[in-house]
Amino acid sequence: MKRFNNLYLGMITKESLLLAWQKFRKGKTKRKDVAEFERNLDQNINSLHKELSQGLYQHGPYYSFYISDPKLRHIHKATVRDRVVHHTVFKILNPIFEPTFIFDSYSCRIGKGTHKGVKALVNMARKVSKNYTCQCFVLKCDIRKFFDSIDQDILLNILNKRIADPNVIQILKAIITSFSSNQSNLFERKGIPIGNLISQLFANIYMNEFDQFIKHDCSVKYYARYTDDFVVVSDNRDELVALLARVKQFLTKNLHLELHPDKVSISGLNNGIDFLGFVVRPYCLLLRTKTKRRMLKKLDKLIKENDVSGGGDQLHITQVVSSYLGHISHANSFILSKQVRDKVAKVAKVSLLKK
Repeated sequence: MKRFNNLYLGMITKESLLLAWQKFRKGKTKRKDVAEFERNLDQNINSLHKELSQGLYQHGPYYSFYISDPKLRHIHKATVRDRVVHHTVFKILNPIFEPTFIFDSYSCRIGKGTHKGVKALVNMARKVSKNYTCQCFVLKCDIRKFFDSIDQDILLNILNKRIADPNVIQILKAIITSFSSNQSNLFERKGIPIGNLISQLFANIYMNEFDQFIKHDCSVKYYARYTDDFVVVSDNRDELVALLARVKQFLTKNLHLELHPDKVSISGLNNGIDFLGFVVRPYCLLLRTKTKRRMLKKLDKLIKENDVSGGGDQLHITQVVSSYLGHISHANSFILSKQVRDKVAKVAKVSLLKK
């Protein structure tokens, strides 16, 4: 396995930090902390460069808050200066690790995403069932408290296999150990924060160990993963039962992770496979019921706010609706699409009457 050295000096140049800043600031220029950093941009970049050059850089604290996405998530947001460092580190790490990832890893990668992941499951199910003429089973799993449970020592050991530059490892250690979840104890420091760009890459690097185990050690042909959600498709239920035992053992022993006891299932395709917000059935791909309800509820709220404000932001409504219709278009959901269009047509008509 090739290890990479002499990465650090190129990573911490002022030019590299400025490029990382420009990448980071896109879509965030109206945020207070971003605007404050930009007001003294030269000074802040020079300060960062000096700290990194002299080995004095220390990662700062996080600002935490909760979001509903749709389930409640605890987000930890790093300072702007630290996120600039995350971006410059990402620029170095991603080209090194991306080629090592399997094709069917769909989270936070260029050209991948939830829609590609669901499409992969549809294609695998069609192949295994021979165009829905034979039996087909799907093992679906979810890792319990994934981000909070990532073992920092194991993650650093994985990074060490590819990164030989001690200065880069020092920065990676500073970033990784800057956070500790409530899953940590006296013997194990655990967790990476949800919401950071670099955390998404760390998650893929960590779970790539599992991907390689599934594809090579277990010789599984039909497998797809999105972050900590993964599926395996087979025409033999007993094979999936046997595989599940090996999966649990590997995750526990090698990555110190465990499957969520309530989110492990082996189901026939005819029963519908709930994956990444969609339900896969023979000849049919539907949106999850909860997703449809949430979408319509948000749209009703947006229309109500628009009505109360006496016009509101029509451009924002158009953008939201376009996003919804784009998402719906991946499923067989003509009725839902019509519901969304009818709601928008109604509010547009009311707005015209008011004028």
